[in-house]
Amino acid sequence: MENFVVSARKYRPVTFDFVVGQSHITTTLKNAISTNHLAQAFLFCGPRGVGKTTCARILAKTTNCLNLTKDIEPCGTCESCVSFQNNASINIHELDAASNNSVDDIRNLTDQVRYPPQTGKYKIYIIDEVHMLSSAAFNAFLKTLEEPPSYAIFILATTEKHKILPTILSRCQIFDFNRIQPRDISGHLASIASREGIKAEPEALELIAEKADGGLRDALSMFDLNVTFSKDQTLRYKEVLDNLHILDYDYYFQIVNAFLESNVPKALVLFNEIIQKGFDGHLFVGGLMEHLRNLLVCKDPQTAALLQVSESVRPKYNNQAGHTSVSFLISALSVASQCDLQYKTAKNQRLHVEIYLMKLAHISHALELSALGAVDETAKKKAPEPVAVPENRMPEPVAAVAETPAAPAPSPPGLVAEDRRTAPQRPAGKLKSARSLLSGPSEAGKTEENQQPAEEQAFEQRTDLPALTESRLPDVIREFLSQRNSLGLSTSTEEVALSRPVRFDGEELSLVLDNDLQLEKIMEIKGELIHFLRNRFSVGRIRVEGRVAPSEVKRVPYTAKDKFDYLAAKNENLLELKKRLGLEIDF
Repeated sequence: MENFVVSARKYRPVTFDFVVGQSHITTTLKNAISTNHLAQAFLFCGPRGVGKTTCARILAKTTNCLNLTKDIEPCGTCESCVSFQNNASINIHELDAASNNSVDDIRNLTDQVRYPPQTGKYKIYIIDEVHMLSSAAFNAFLKTLEEPPSYAIFILATTEKHKILPTILSRCQIFDFNRIQPRDISGHLASIASREGIKAEPEALELIAEKADGGLRDALSMFDLNVTFSKDQTLRYKEVLDNLHILDYDYYFQIVNAFLESNVPKALVLFNEIIQKGFDGHLFVGGLMEHLRNLLVCKDPQTAALLQVSESVRPKYNNQAGHTSVSFLISALSVASQCDLQYKTAKNQRLHVEIYLMKLAHISHALELSALGAVDETAKKKAPEPVAVPENRMPEPVAAVAETPAAPAPSPPGLVAEDRRTAPQRPAGKLKSARSLLSGPSEAGKTEENQQPAEEQAFEQRTDLPALTESRLPDVIREFLSQRNSLGLSTSTEEVALSRPVRFDGEELSLVLDNDLQLEKIMEIKGELIHFLRNRFSVGRIRVEGRVAPSEVKRVPYTAKDKFDYLAAKNENLLELKKRLGLEIDF
């Protein structure tokens, strides 16, 4: 019975032309060999399974070949090439730094460097996982690496370049290997399948390529696994999906449709089905965020190239992206990211995800309500006001004024062209208030900060609302925080900051804060707070200012010492009692 050889070894490239997805590396190395500009040390760094060690071996074999072709490819028939193919070359040494990482191992290597090659031009040393060397070993290697003999070449390979000493990096030519694109991996798998006589559905190979996350070795391992799983030497999409335990993208399309329909029961039933199939809730949330991101990049032709999915799935993304708005996608991404951040700290993780699914299902409804409210406000502003006419004079006709079309309200700069066509025209302040409460707090703060002067110029004070007084501010701020909390946007920092006493002089709200973090948070959300106040009170130009003054913030005694000092300040006899009795504060 013939021994089975895994595809990662059987189809390992033997020349530069067969290396997949690293043309910038192979072209540079071939030019260096042809022009005889080889450095004394190379550093190959990048993710696992992208061809670092393979390129190192090809470089070693090519530089020692006695009969190089015009295309800078080893001949395969000379003495050096034959000995390399039989793993008997005495000029090429491979060292695993993960298990040979001591000073003595490096000293043995430097002792071998002294002897010139018996055959060929170079002695080549390939050190894999070089970041595993100890600091002492690195220091012992420095001098040899900087000034080796003319016949010695060092090729270092690592997946963690940041762990290598800068003094080592400065002595090497650094080559950064990229993650291999899914289309290149699927094409390479298709060629291997045709050589092996294996039938494979293109969707199955594309699924393996996406799961490999840029590593060709991982893709080949999964390819062998699925070929072994199949009884008739055929790779089918459904079987690969089950064998690799990947959540089908159809679930994400269905659950987003449920969000657009505000169908909470359907979303919860789909999530329950996913959990029953053995998938982790955190994995589902991460996949949902990626799905929403893919829908968002489909909205614009300039970003459509960022969608890395198979050609068979791309039309589905384009179709669903056409039924969603940018406002919905950005709001859904903000809510989903909050769920992802808080998942590990949740006591009941399943309930935690279900609560956020309910919020996601109500985003469309919230956007519709905000749009309807804006339409009502616009209609009120467009209604003609009665004109006082003297008794001895007939009123002039106002038909010409009524027929003059009102200029549409300016749209915010952040509104996408598609939303500008579909959304009803409404004042910038009202639109910003609704969108900022549904989007992330940081984006809302930045937008308010950029647009504050223009909005103040276009703002008209409403006279049909009550006046804002300092006594009403605490209740209004609590209502503002409650509304942000219902959308999952509030943080403990802003709650503590807004719980401070607020001073209001008719135009400016001033808060005294105890640290810079609270001040930064207030500056982020001040735009939302201003719009919130303008929609409920008759205010003109209003500003929100804060200053850091820890000494003015009232401190609550917490430790035993704080409590004793607080009481001693009110009654000095406590200090005398402590001194006479020789008491100590219990910490």
